[in-house]
Amino acid sequence: MKLLAIITALALFSGTVAYAAGPHSHAEKPMHGGVVAEARDIDFELVAQKDKLRLYLRDHGKKVDVSNATATLTLLNGADKQAVALVPQGEWLGAAGEFKVNKGTKAVALVKQAGKTMTARFVLP
Repeated sequence: MKLLAIITALALFSGTVAYAAGPHSHAEKPMHGGVVAEARDIDFELVAQKDKLRLYLRDHGKKVDVSNATATLTLLNGADKQAVALVPQGEWLGAAGEFKVNKGTKAVALVKQAGKTMTARFVLP
């Protein structure tokens, strides 16, 4: 009986804490015309064009310094798979070349920064 009371109290307390923190405004609007995804409280915005890829990172609306970051972006079009290394280019991680980006292309970004590895998934409009 005590165990049930403790579980109920924890559930109520957890719900209160989550509500008190309020809803997150992450991943709402792209700032660079791309597609936004959230992982580990970081907003990732992917701008994918046939000749260039850019990946922007924001933490609660503030730019994340990507000067020491690396990333691999995998583009998936049906059975076709294209892996692209993204390197720091000022405020974003990017690459230039020829990329298969179409409506419905799925993309997976694997970003390594400061000893952390983060994954963000996208579907291009």
